[in-house]
Amino acid sequence: MIVRSLHEAEKTDRRIVSPDGNWESTRLLLKNDDMGFSFHITTIYAGADFRMHYQNHLESVYCLSGSGEVETLADNRVYPIEPGTIYILDKNDEHILRAASEMKMACVFNPALSGKEVHNAEGAYELEAEALSA
Repeated sequence: MIVRSLHEAEKTDRRIVSPDGNWESTRLLLKNDDMGFSFHITTIYAGADFRMHYQNHLESVYCLSGSGEVETLADNRVYPIEPGTIYILDKNDEHILRAASEMKMACVFNPALSGKEVHNAEGAYELEAEALSA
């Protein structure tokens, strides 16, 4: 069994802050945990407006708090995000995430992230990044 505390994990190298200042993510479950997916609590800062395109991963995102919107670029549809909303990038959807207020999100990635990933120029995570310690 694996048991981790968000509060404790936030004090370790499991907490990643984006170089562009849009978000921070505490990675609670990673590739080296051998579960086949990773689980993160991510904070999207108020006013953030950024493009992502996870070409190598599928992601599900559940909003715990805050509000904003996600826009899918293939069809330019805009979906409101509020507590209790989940959006699922099941087709490697290229999208823009906008935070009207600070949003706390629970995120699941498949395949699992190693832990050090930040978005590349295309808004994706690479398949392999330097792994974090357990």
